[in-house]
Amino acid sequence: MGFARTRAVTLAGVEGHLVTVEVQGASGLPAFVMSGLADSACRQAPDRVRPALRNLGVTLPAQRWTVNLSPAGLPKVGSGLDLAIATALMASEDAVDPRLVDPVAHVGEVALDGAVRPVPGVLPMVVAAAAAGVREVLVAAANAAEASLVSGVEVHAVRTLSEVREFYRARAGGGCLRLVAPLVDDPEPERVPDLSEVVGQAHARAALEVAAAGGHHLLLVGPPGAGKTMLAERLPGVLPTLGEEDALAVTAIHSVLGTLPRGNSLVTRAPFVAPHHSASMAAVIGGGSGAVRPGAVSRAHRGVLFMNSTTLHVY
Repeated sequence: MGFARTRAVTLAGVEGHLVTVEVQGASGLPAFVMSGLADSACRQAPDRVRPALRNLGVTLPAQRWTVNLSPAGLPKVGSGLDLAIATALMASEDAVDPRLVDPVAHVGEVALDGAVRPVPGVLPMVVAAAAAGVREVLVAAANAAEASLVSGVEVHAVRTLSEVREFYRARAGGGCLRLVAPLVDDPEPERVPDLSEVVGQAHARAALEVAAAGGHHLLLVGPPGAGKTMLAERLPGVLPTLGEEDALAVTAIHSVLGTLPRGNSLVTRAPFVAPHHSASMAAVIGGGSGAVRPGAVSRAHRGVLFMNSTTLHVY
C-alpha cells in the first residue's frame, strides 16, 4: 500500500512549528483517519482534498487512509496543512515522486476545484521552516511575496494542484518548472503623524521626547479635547525605524492577524495601537476560545500601546 511523507507548518499563537505529514493507505473499510490533535478546520481537510484530487484526475482507492501529523502532541490549527496532505496523497499514488516531496514544506488551503488559496500567518510559518532546516517551500501565489521576506529559503508560488504536480514531474525529469509569483504593486508610503504638526503643548512634547528616548511609560492627564490622543498618535514618528529582527517580529504578528500592508512588505515603522476603553481582556491581552490570536499588547510590540481610559470618579 502507498506511503508518503512531506512537510507542513502550523501556528501556535504567533510562532510557527514544523509538522511532518505522513500518509498511509491500507486494506480495510473505506475511511479517512487523521491523528495528531487537528482542530476542526484541519480535520475537514479530507473533505476538501479528495474532490480536488478527483478533479485533477487522481482517484484515491477505496481503502483506509491514515494521515498522521507529527509531532502528535502539538495542536494543529487552520487549513494551511491542506496542500501538504494533498501532495502526500499524490505521492502515495505515485502521481509525483515521494522522494522529492519529503524535504519540501507546503503551506496553503486547497479548494474543491484544486486551486491553492492563501492562509494567514505564512511569514512565521516560513521562519519556523527555515529554522528547522527546510530550504524550499511551496505556498499559494498570493502568499509568495510575504514568504519571500525570509532569507535562506527558496519560495515556489503555486496556484493549483496541477502546478504542484507539474513542478515535481519536471524535477523528476531533471528539469525545473519556474513558478512565478504574481506581480504586486509597490505600496504607497504610509503617512506617519509628525510631532512638528503640533502647535504649543511644550511640556507634553518634551515628555514625549523623553519617553521615546528612554523607552519609558507616559501618563497623559487632561480633559477631553486637550490633545492626549493627538500627541500619543505622533509618538511613533519620534521613534527610530525598526531593525531587521524587530521588523520581522512585528510583521509576523500582522501576518497572523491578516493585516499586512498592501504589497506584503516588512513593517518598518513602530506600530500604534489604541484599543477602545471597553475592550475585553482577550482583545487586549490576546487569546480566545478557539485558535489563540494576538491581542492589542502583541500588536503594539516594539511600538506604542495607547490605553485611553474613561474619567475616574472618586467619591
